[in-house]
Amino acid sequence: MDRVQGISLFIRVVETGSFSKAAEDFGITQPTATKFVASMEKRLGTLLLHRSTRGVTPTEIGKIYYEKCKGIAREIEEADDLASLMQSKVRGKLTVSSSVAFGRRVLMPSILKFMDHHPDLEVNLNMDDRYINLVEQGVDLAIRMRRLPDSSLGSRFLGLNPWVLVANPKYLKEHPAPKHPEDIRHHQALIYTTVQGDHRWSFTKEADKNETIEVKGPFTSNNLSSILAAARAGMGLAVVPWYMAHQSVKDKVLKPVMEDWSLPTQEMHAVFSSPKHLPTKVSQCIDWLQGQFKGEWWKGIETGKSE
Repeated sequence: MDRVQGISLFIRVVETGSFSKAAEDFGITQPTATKFVASMEKRLGTLLLHRSTRGVTPTEIGKIYYEKCKGIAREIEEADDLASLMQSKVRGKLTVSSSVAFGRRVLMPSILKFMDHHPDLEVNLNMDDRYINLVEQGVDLAIRMRRLPDSSLGSRFLGLNPWVLVANPKYLKEHPAPKHPEDIRHHQALIYTTVQGDHRWSFTKEADKNETIEVKGPFTSNNLSSILAAARAGMGLAVVPWYMAHQSVKDKVLKPVMEDWSLPTQEMHAVFSSPKHLPTKVSQCIDWLQGQFKGEWWKGIETGKSE
């Protein structure tokens, strides 16, 4: 029994006037209760209780000690209540990490809506295309766009992030749209240099036809917004996420190409550092995001035309 439990036991002995009744309340034997209080008295170097055949009563010092213990017990109870209250409500500070493009175009609007429902929540949204260590950076929740390796981190599946091959209609007038992946070799490629195999684009048709080709072109970037801007400017073919391309396709500034061939689809995961003790603010945010990424969720994304 630790000191906090010992204080509670001592309080109960004083209030019931009985070691046996206090012991029963705590699910221990009377000798164990008697021995523990005796050890308290030995540690303090004073007698706390008078024992007699009529029962147990506190000494003068025992009465003072009892009042102090009652105060400590109330403080502990209030602390427990506060912890439970904070755990039951979405409040406090939530640090979220995301890639730059996804964070700006998708996550930020969704997080702002989530905050509208939880006015006591503060959010710190960090956007960085580099891999970060959640624990070292103090991140509560990270959104990652790939299959996750086995690790000590917790994760929950959010949805799918499909990609599309696009080009400006003016470019396609000068360079006939490819019908087969091999045709892309005759085109200028705008290459995103962190995913999709960099200079290798992979396509699938009817689940049993797979083609991977080497591409080349005048522009490469590790920033998706730059690739999108180059495609909008008519510089060549680009492979970008549908959430990036949707508004430009809707505005007819870009056109999907080779639609009967599909590109690899990324899995989106919510990743967090403590799978065993997930704070309410984190679990509620994940639940919210899962609701945002159903079906063709990217069609609901409204973005700027050139960023």
